[in-house]
Amino acid sequence: MAQHIRLIATAAMGLESVVATEVKQLGYEVQVDNGKVIFDAPISAIPRCNLWLRTADRIKLVVGEFRATTFDELFEGTKALPWEDYISEEGQFPVAGKSVKSTLYSVPDCQKIVKKAIAERLKRKYGMASKMPETGSLYKVEVSILKDTALLTIDTSGVGLHKRGYRVGQGEAPLKETMAAALLLLTNWRADYPLIDPFCGSGTIPIEAALIGQNIAPGFNREFASEDWGLIRSSYWDDAFQEAEDLANYDQKLEIIGSDIDHKMVQIADSNSKEAGLGELITWKQMQVSDLTIRQDNGYIIGNPPYGQRIGDQEAVQKIYQQLGAVMKNHPSWSVYILTAYEAFEKFYGQKATKKRKLFNGFIKTDYYQYFGKKTGERR
Repeated sequence: MAQHIRLIATAAMGLESVVATEVKQLGYEVQVDNGKVIFDAPISAIPRCNLWLRTADRIKLVVGEFRATTFDELFEGTKALPWEDYISEEGQFPVAGKSVKSTLYSVPDCQKIVKKAIAERLKRKYGMASKMPETGSLYKVEVSILKDTALLTIDTSGVGLHKRGYRVGQGEAPLKETMAAALLLLTNWRADYPLIDPFCGSGTIPIEAALIGQNIAPGFNREFASEDWGLIRSSYWDDAFQEAEDLANYDQKLEIIGSDIDHKMVQIADSNSKEAGLGELITWKQMQVSDLTIRQDNGYIIGNPPYGQRIGDQEAVQKIYQQLGAVMKNHPSWSVYILTAYEAFEKFYGQKATKKRKLFNGFIKTDYYQYFGKKTGERR
């Protein structure tokens, strides 16, 4: 097969530019589309992107793309693609699918046709008379049909990239690790600035901040579906993990605090940080926002507070926002970044945001309120 392949890094709505920046930093040229970042790269990019991309949901390998308005066109177009270049003789290849604004709208039928076409191609190439054994490595195929154009991909990640491997506990509505990383990357926080999350919950934002601060690859503590694929040399994985080890800055000092009013969540956050190997880097405290004490200049508040979506919670949420605004009013050198779906946040915080950015936290439409601090003196 060709030494270069086409990859897609999928992204949550509103985070495409953040994912694109990360891919560029790995050295690849990108095209940005709705919900995805497309780029051509060598095969060695599969391990590197899975290990390093903090805000992407998955890395998909593009097998081919073609127009299909009939089931025959879908079958023949799929069968014409070089599946044997990717899927091993014993490989498992379940097919998922979706169809948007297309003539072929029955997703189950499209899945069956793609599955049959791949099987026929592989049987012919591998010289098999009976059906494929599918006892080996996993190659999760997706057929995505948009406006009568079929895109065939294989998922290289396995479990979504937000699953870092450190979460041993969580609350009712945990913030995805990829979203937490995006909230951090959308600021100009750096490792030599103090950072506080006063609504830490299970600790996702402080933990992701520590990973970023010490330049630790977010995928260092997990496995990927493509690790045992024949098309990726084991040396590519070895090199990617070695690169991650070489670039990590374990000596970087950090001043990161996570606090929450719920002592159980603080305990969970502490357990999660220890599972990530970051137990000594983050300070966890049980306290309410009004007790927040700030002693340095030029720091950052980055948080995902309660949204007050249930009517009975709104007064409590308004009070939290007021308390935060009252505390931060006395610290103009600090930057404040708050993600919430509560539309009257600025009113209760007591100040209009310098900038707002629309983001989706899962399926919840939110705003990322950004208050830029007036820095004093030099960095510590």
